[in-house]
Amino acid sequence: MPPPLALSVDFGQGFTDAWTAVATFVPKLIAFLVILLIGWFLAKLTARVADRLLRRVGFERLAERSGVAHALRGPQYDATGILAKILYYGILLIALQLGFGVFGPNPVSSMINGVVAWLPKAIVACVIVVVAMAIARAVRDIVRGALGETPYGRGLSTVAWACIVALGVIAALGQAEIATSVTGPVLTAALATIAGILIVGVGGGLIHPMRRRWERWLSIAEQESARVREKAEPGPTTPRRKPPGGPTAPGEGPDFIDPM
Repeated sequence: MPPPLALSVDFGQGFTDAWTAVATFVPKLIAFLVILLIGWFLAKLTARVADRLLRRVGFERLAERSGVAHALRGPQYDATGILAKILYYGILLIALQLGFGVFGPNPVSSMINGVVAWLPKAIVACVIVVVAMAIARAVRDIVRGALGETPYGRGLSTVAWACIVALGVIAALGQAEIATSVTGPVLTAALATIAGILIVGVGGGLIHPMRRRWERWLSIAEQESARVREKAEPGPTTPRRKPPGGPTAPGEGPDFIDPM
């Protein structure tokens, strides 16, 4: 009969391996917690300093002029507070990135690396939207103030505002790398359409028709401007005179008999 199999378990080696794993993991965990604590403190401090600095340089006034502050009046944070919060969470993500890096390569670190690399683009995109809306509102006010009394002034100012805001949003989406496969061709097509109209329509074979149209538009604009000036500066009023040959209104004249 064959000899029985001898089962031997090396408990000493198992305890050694477990203790080695724990002794290796605990310092990494402590380093992770320390990095996270320091990152949280730096995030709070940086967000507070950035909020005060942005308000001091007038970023919130720019947001109010652009209309973004009016749109964010209901939520808890204004435009400056939102940027400060983005900066706060960005620094926290950087701290998480450094903390998880202590454990070596892992999927969480790869995901956080992508988010951290995208955050500066998001901040720049927010600034682009605020600046574009401020410029669009200023242009709208200027055009509406110059052509407010004309029938086409309000529509022209709205079109100018919409074009500038659309360009700002497209630029912000391109900066943030969001829907670039859509915004890029749309912007290219719009610019190409405008260039084609200017080259072919204005500088090509439609010179004479465009000239007649421009003359008609300019004459209408001159008439509207003259009408606006007449309304703004009324002339002296003269008293109405009665014609010498008869009554000027019902109830006047020698043949009128008062029933009372």
